[in-house]
Amino acid sequence: MSGSMSDSRRGEGEAQVQAQSQPQGQVQPPAAAVSGVVPFPSPPQAPLQKHHVHHSYMWLESVRTAFIMAVMIVIANFSTLVGLMADGELDGLSGGVLLALVGGGTLFIIVVVVAIVVVARLVSYKHLYFTVGPDEFTLYSGVFNKKRVHVPYQRVQSVDQRATLLQRIFGVCTVAIDTAGGAANKAVVVPYVTKQQAEWLRTELYNHKNALIAASSAAASAAPVSASAVTGAAPAAGAAVPASGLAPSATAPGAGAPPVVPTSGNVLDIGDRAWNEVGGLFAGAPIDTGQVSYEYGLTNKELFLAGLSNTTSVGLSMVGLIAGILQLVGFVFDVFGDTADSMVEGALAYAGSQAAAYLIGGVTVAIIVIVVVLWVLSALGSCISYGGFKARRRGQRIEVEYGLLQHTYQGVSVDRVQSVVIKQSFIRRLLGYCELSLGKIDAADDTDDATRKGSLAQQGLVIHPFVKMNRVPEILAGLIPEFADLPRETKPVAPVALRRAVVRRSVLYGGGFWLGVCIVLAAWGLSWLGAQAEMGALALDAEETYLVGLVLTFGSGMVIIGVVLAVILFVVDIVGAVLWARESSFAYNHRFMQISNGGFSRETISFPRQKIQFGCTRSNPLQRRAGTDTLMATTAAGSGGTTTTLIDVAHDDAMAWLDWVKPGGNVVK
Repeated sequence: MSGSMSDSRRGEGEAQVQAQSQPQGQVQPPAAAVSGVVPFPSPPQAPLQKHHVHHSYMWLESVRTAFIMAVMIVIANFSTLVGLMADGELDGLSGGVLLALVGGGTLFIIVVVVAIVVVARLVSYKHLYFTVGPDEFTLYSGVFNKKRVHVPYQRVQSVDQRATLLQRIFGVCTVAIDTAGGAANKAVVVPYVTKQQAEWLRTELYNHKNALIAASSAAASAAPVSASAVTGAAPAAGAAVPASGLAPSATAPGAGAPPVVPTSGNVLDIGDRAWNEVGGLFAGAPIDTGQVSYEYGLTNKELFLAGLSNTTSVGLSMVGLIAGILQLVGFVFDVFGDTADSMVEGALAYAGSQAAAYLIGGVTVAIIVIVVVLWVLSALGSCISYGGFKARRRGQRIEVEYGLLQHTYQGVSVDRVQSVVIKQSFIRRLLGYCELSLGKIDAADDTDDATRKGSLAQQGLVIHPFVKMNRVPEILAGLIPEFADLPRETKPVAPVALRRAVVRRSVLYGGGFWLGVCIVLAAWGLSWLGAQAEMGALALDAEETYLVGLVLTFGSGMVIIGVVLAVILFVVDIVGAVLWARESSFAYNHRFMQISNGGFSRETISFPRQKIQFGCTRSNPLQRRAGTDTLMATTAAGSGGTTTTLIDVAHDDAMAWLDWVKPGGNVVK
């Protein structure tokens, strides 16, 4: 969503203004005809100042490229070097010469690639700059293919910034200007600007936007008065709609109140304050970006629990463990070569002995210990990523920043908030905590990567990762009071939803049920194989007979374990269905709607009525027989809209909700 006004249209607008200033029926003579003096042409407008990005754009990216290439080369050649060492090909003078050639060639490749990157960055740096005009922000880039991006200030929704560890050391960051085009739209990215320049740019963009909005509101409110003065009619009643799109009573109270000092903090905030004081090598002096009316951080307990509850920790631990085992197996086969085959045969023979049980137990304990250690390390990494977490209300914007090593700053205008989301995982529910976030319209970014896709940015704007449930009203009242009057009286799902949920969750989609089916089939296959082996129907030699016996023994044990696991999962699915039927509900009042889906984990989404793009109900033949419907409310959050769904609502409640959704419908007070 970018664009600019052409010169021709500007000329037309100026001509229209001049024509409107002339009295009707009278032609103004040229100034030369009146005074007899030929006027001088008006001086041309001064060109806008060009703001180039920081010079670290050229060499800092080259350092990062060199480091990445070195790591990739070492990983790619590690197994090859190990194999050569095992074969003894690196012994003596020839081995030293070979290592020297490999090292010299690797260094030469790195130097050449880095030189190419430096030259490319040096050339593109001269053509990468931006201007801040009276009506729009413009970014210029490209050497051969020129690119010019125009962003009208009215379209600016948020100005975010990110800084990697290397960027933070040098005091630079990457700024992303979001224009609320959804995930299909690309955010305008300004790379490698100093921290001072980023804060100045954010302040300038918001100041220009607020000035234009104020001018538009003043013109819109003055238009009915002018029309009534001409026609003699009374001015239309009613006040102008606020920029947030909410009712006038929903504006933030306490405007102009003194800043609120954070009442919570943790040990990592010391490091974050040190980062802010040092700033970085080229950071520059801080800039006042406005008054803060409400702010909070994380306590030590919240920080630690947020790190431990990170769902990616266990996954990263398992992936790291599997990768380590595979690397170890590859190392063994590279070093021992053909000897590894005899080692495998010896291990199979040893597996049938009694001592194998003790070995398996020891290995199991070692694996559990390794997983726990990896999980703790991953949790510590998550704590560091949450370090310096702060959420604040500044004017009509909500800002969140976090990250001790890689720093991220995100902001969202209040009128851009689509929903308030309260998420409770199983662990959070046991502890009475939740994750609090705001749904918003996201724009894609050219710098998106796998790491960022798993970060907070992809979960909406997380305004608190681990907070007590009883603190949620306090945070919403201070941070976004526009969502203070959420509905209280909820409507549960239909009573028949319990039976349908048990069938749906424990049978149709139940993991325990289908695992039991697979276990039954596996047990039948093992019994058939055992019967065939006893009858001698399989022509097997001694070694094959031993392997079949080992498979039958191991398979029987796995069947018993599978049966126990299937029963546990089946019971868990039933309990989850019961919890879902008891806790799922929806509610609505004159301004908001709320949908809750329960179970072992619980999610509650609240959104304003005017944010609903469309609402509908859906029912299949079984639902119509049971007298239930599925509610579907779509808002504009995310790519192509976000649909919030609640299954098996009573038909009468669904019809009443449809009356509430339609314009001018049943408005609940």
